[in-house]
Amino acid sequence: MSAGRKKTGKDAEGVEWDAKSGEPLLVDPADTAPFNPLDTKNLGIAVAKALLEKKARPLGRLPSFRGAGIYAIYYRGAFPSYAPIAKANTDANDPRWPIYIGKAIPPGGRKGAFNTEATDTTALAARLREHAESIQLANNLDVADFVCRFLVVQDLWIPLAEQLLIAHFAPIWNRLIDGFGNHDPGAGRYNGLRPRWDVLHPGRGWAERCKVRPETAADIRREVQQYLGNVAVPSLAVLGGDLSGK
Repeated sequence: MSAGRKKTGKDAEGVEWDAKSGEPLLVDPADTAPFNPLDTKNLGIAVAKALLEKKARPLGRLPSFRGAGIYAIYYRGAFPSYAPIAKANTDANDPRWPIYIGKAIPPGGRKGAFNTEATDTTALAARLREHAESIQLANNLDVADFVCRFLVVQDLWIPLAEQLLIAHFAPIWNRLIDGFGNHDPGAGRYNGLRPRWDVLHPGRGWAERCKVRPETAADIRREVQQYLGNVAVPSLAVLGGDLSGK
């Protein structure tokens, strides 16, 4: 170090100097932090990355298969309110912006049971079939306009990966238009409000028996336009292990 040079702050060349050692800081301390592959976030990112590398398949023509796990559904149709999403998903083989992300856990999972055999169930295929049926019932959607990715996952990692993906992609059917994944509440339980998804996409008979919401379809379309007008297509940096969206 030359005489008279400060031992802290940046010099004329923009190099930062350490106040204690008087040595230049050529490496960001964050770059030398030990990487822990078993850190919860890193494990979740690994599962999310594996899903996004899966082949996209037509939602309405899925074969039967065994397994529980996570999935992403993509829209590619002409519903005007979803135009920005459809544009991002023009390539059916490489869709980039999910309209919905969900999970399917095996029987007993909701009660705290732990199942180490990820294929000892048909929960994932059944859940995707339910979604396809909901779309087929809607009078302004076509299931042929939807593709999906799915990943069979051990129970422990399913909720974590789902939460990370929803936080990253902010799918509109998760964040703004609730109710797509709802089931028929059953006889005597129709006192709740009709889901917003069914207001915008009417057709499911059970939803028609629920109480009418104060919002109209036009109200929700305006919200969708505002929502999509303020967000960009989320980055796929997750494929490099980064869910920051940068």
